[in-house]
Amino acid sequence: MSYVFPPREIPAVAILGRSERFPVHRIYCVGRNYAAHAREMGMDPDREPPFFFCKPADAVVANHASIPYPTRTSNLHHEIELVVAVGRAGQDIAVADAMQHVFGYAVGNDLTRRDLQFQLRDKGRPWDISKGFDRSAVISAITPGAHAVDLAAARIWLQVNGELRQQAQLRELIWSVPEVIAELSTLFQLEAGDLIYTGTPAGVAALQRGDRLEGGIDGLETLVTTIA
Repeated sequence: MSYVFPPREIPAVAILGRSERFPVHRIYCVGRNYAAHAREMGMDPDREPPFFFCKPADAVVANHASIPYPTRTSNLHHEIELVVAVGRAGQDIAVADAMQHVFGYAVGNDLTRRDLQFQLRDKGRPWDISKGFDRSAVISAITPGAHAVDLAAARIWLQVNGELRQQAQLRELIWSVPEVIAELSTLFQLEAGDLIYTGTPAGVAALQRGDRLEGGIDGLETLVTTIA
């Protein structure tokens, strides 16, 4: 097969302890999946079905990267998250079977142009451009194994310049990892290579040029990023 220009390299994420890389198919994100974060965004958390948005696969940024401050914003926010790496395709997956589709986990940062998000939200317009911009899906290496993280006991946290900004327990997720996978699979055919950013706890705040971010989840590689 020939192309009018060379195709781009497939976006991929490092796998801890392995030379192979995880090829990214799609990036799904869960909105307002921690009650305290929903409240700080002016919403009332409940158990209605979760909602999702997407980022382009090539928005992934590897660990220890320096990221240029994005254009068209003066209010860039951090959102530390547990990322689920899907290793097996499926649709209409039962909650009881969902963990069979997990390849592993990583630490992610769903960077957000908050000012654009609020402007678009207030006008009732889609806020894709506030979430799906270049270099907006920061991610650590993936730790393989469906049980690589103790979802009932692990802590998630983020520091900016050594100051603790976000902290919670994964058990505080409104919708658990199996529930998120099951619900998402009723909307899309999940494929091996999908990444699911599962939501962020309270404490999101603005970033400045020169900030150094460190975020982690017990049992996973620490995510380190600098805003250039």
